[in-house]
Amino acid sequence: MLTAFARAFKTPDLRKKLLFTLGIIVIYRVGTQVPIPGVDYRNVQTCIDAAEANSGLFGLVNMFSGGALLQVTVFALGIMPYITASIILQLLTVVIPRLEALKKEGQSGTAKITQYTRYLTVALAILQGTGLVATARSGALFANCPVGEQIVPDQSIFVTITMVICMTAGTALVMWLGELITDRGIGNGMSILMFISIAATFPSALWAIKEQGDLAGGWIEFGTVILVGLVMVGLVVFVEQAQRRIPVQYAKRMIGRRSYGGTSTYIPLKVNQAGVIPVIFASSLLYIPALIVQFTNSTSGWATWIRDNLADTAAPAHITLYFLLIVFFAFFYVAISFNPEEVADNMKKYGGFIPGIRAGRPTAEYLSYVLNRITWPGSLYLGLIALVPTMALAGFGANQNFPFGGTSILIIVGVGLETVKQIESQLQQRNYEGFLR
Repeated sequence: MLTAFARAFKTPDLRKKLLFTLGIIVIYRVGTQVPIPGVDYRNVQTCIDAAEANSGLFGLVNMFSGGALLQVTVFALGIMPYITASIILQLLTVVIPRLEALKKEGQSGTAKITQYTRYLTVALAILQGTGLVATARSGALFANCPVGEQIVPDQSIFVTITMVICMTAGTALVMWLGELITDRGIGNGMSILMFISIAATFPSALWAIKEQGDLAGGWIEFGTVILVGLVMVGLVVFVEQAQRRIPVQYAKRMIGRRSYGGTSTYIPLKVNQAGVIPVIFASSLLYIPALIVQFTNSTSGWATWIRDNLADTAAPAHITLYFLLIVFFAFFYVAISFNPEEVADNMKKYGGFIPGIRAGRPTAEYLSYVLNRITWPGSLYLGLIALVPTMALAGFGANQNFPFGGTSILIIVGVGLETVKQIESQLQQRNYEGFLR
């Protein structure tokens, strides 16, 4: 593997792409440390040191921003607005005929949808930036910090608008950096930035587990967490590579004197067809009631029940509902992202068929049957990955540091595998020898 790394940097064009990607990553990490105007940086650091920096309602967004959210920096929103916009556009493509027609137009339609995604990203950045500034001004960003209400000393309209504009501009810059990596670097730019954001929080989180541990100076807890993490990484790699291959045979056709078709291929149906989207959906939906309770400061019975059951990630009600929501959203997302009828129609149009299955509607029903069968283990796997860190790390007091540990591992392993595959394919094109032997 080390030889393959050296060969990758010896190849001029591949070396240029790798160095360009590393340069963009450095710029991105520098931006996550630059505070926006109007923020008292010393008070922010005081609150971060005194509080559980990755806990609370903003843990998911803080993780995707590489810890920049709670520091209220230029890249505080990170790539979360772009992720949300992409998911919204993908869902609307199924509902709105105009977007569905654009998707079928090919490259021109995809470019148009990408443009819509950029516009929606900016709109969501303005909305989320306004919410973050309002939360910081009210002191709710660090509820238990004595100087939490002094994070934004000057609460005038001009300063507030300036802060929102800076956050929106930072999101637009992050989006541009991601597209630069996609065009001129290695891998998908947004996925790479997401990977870097999550990986950047791991060293401090792991060291916090060691500092909070009691056995052998915390090294027992630290080693156990590392071991659990390695087992989960192995499980994620195994399941993410697992797929059901549906054989497809294309009939031979004679056009003039030439023969076309007669080839055999397969349709790869992944066990985890939905990816990490169900976990993000379930996490976001579960935190909406807790967010309402935090902003209303209600002390009624329903608010108390939400604090005790939904806001507490270790509560049995939270764990059960979280698992059920992941399973539901896994089936929901697979249903809207994979259309068996469309696949069956395309196969019939080009003379393809599944051996033993008639073309047309029987093929669509067969694909739907197989997809439902493999989605069950995929959804249960997602629920297990999302809940194992909560239950296993709770015994070491590590819940605060890895509130969405399952999500982070899924993203890191998934992005890492895809990036390695791209480097391997480019090495094979030049040297006929892969990255992994």
